[in-house]
Amino acid sequence: MNANELQHCLNCGRSEEMVPLVNLRYSGNQAWICSQCLPTLIHRPGQLAGKMANAENFTPLELDE
Repeated sequence: MNANELQHCLNCGRSEEMVPLVNLRYSGNQAWICSQCLPTLIHRPGQLAGKMANAENFTPLELDE
């Protein structure tokens, strides 16, 4: 990865110039997700299938109300 290369959200594709991004590591791979798409990773990870390895098998966080 080139240090000058802009990073993009794995879900919505927006760049770090447009929105804040959070760096993720999973199974030796690095990815970026924006602060607005982070709830998708937490609560509906299956929606990231095909965008993040094994996301369809992640267990979503369920909050007790």
